[in-house]
Amino acid sequence: MSTKNNTLDAKAGVAGSIGKFFKNWMSLVGILLLMVIFSIASYAKFGAQYFLTVENWKNILLQASTVAIVALGQSIILLTGNFDMSLGRMVCFTSCLGGVLMKNHEMAPGLAILIMFAVGIVFGCANGLMVSYVGIPAFIATLGTQYISYGVAKLLTQATPIPKMPDSIGWLGRGYAIEGVLPWCVVMMVVLYAVAQFVTSKTRIGRNLYAVGGSSEAAFFSGINVKLYRFGTFVLSSILATFGGLVLMSRLNSVAVTNGQNYEFDAVIGSIIGGVSLAGGKGRVIGTMFGCIFLIELFNGFSQLGVDPFLQDVLKGIVLVIAITLDVLSNKKKA
Repeated sequence: MSTKNNTLDAKAGVAGSIGKFFKNWMSLVGILLLMVIFSIASYAKFGAQYFLTVENWKNILLQASTVAIVALGQSIILLTGNFDMSLGRMVCFTSCLGGVLMKNHEMAPGLAILIMFAVGIVFGCANGLMVSYVGIPAFIATLGTQYISYGVAKLLTQATPIPKMPDSIGWLGRGYAIEGVLPWCVVMMVVLYAVAQFVTSKTRIGRNLYAVGGSSEAAFFSGINVKLYRFGTFVLSSILATFGGLVLMSRLNSVAVTNGQNYEFDAVIGSIIGGVSLAGGKGRVIGTMFGCIFLIELFNGFSQLGVDPFLQDVLKGIVLVIAITLDVLSNKKKA
């Protein structure tokens, strides 16, 4: 009887471990499944393999890198139980600002980039102050800065694209660590996520972030400066959005008011698919990177198969609703 119980316990342990793996790495599993599905579909439609190629995956990772850099800031904010609606327009505004300074005013790229980050930090501080110290709901505060940053971007550029950025910043978005295979922006994405994962999982700062998102009241009575941590996440997210704007400007070799469009929603979708909960205090930030790759991979496959772009917008909304629903149901189950 004891042997039988031990066997059942062992099986239950294995099943639990497998279930935990799929839950923690759902986005990575999803990437692998899409690889199989779209590879088969590509071969069935074209009689050749166009999806699972080095060139196509290089494009997927290039597109995912800028979204993922922005999404990293969003996921850290989500850990504290908030979110930032202004990130996509922050990408647009800071990149337009940099483009105007470099091209229209012939400013040295290094100085223009410093100004871009300084302005991004100011907007992040404004969001952090309104949410953490004034008490304005994050949705309202960041929606306001979204409109302000987008309006200033249109004023700066007169809604006219600015092409041909300086060659000195071209390596950020178009340079390769391994020629023709591994872009520098993908390397930077991986490094940023590796550092963020280490900080959030292995340091006191990370533990405090999870505590703030899990229960801000309990965190406060534990001696954690809840307001300061929330303030800091908004500043960090704006810095990452500015960096994402710089990389996007370099990759596209131009700036326009459409840069970063809908990135705030892509960042939320990627974060939730990656396992970061809207409820706060749950999830691994490294999953957000895989969630963003999954999202870009999904629509890359749809585009190759000729799915209507307008229908793809509908599908993106469906993916968002499904991801949020699964997150809510998971939180209810735990409760």
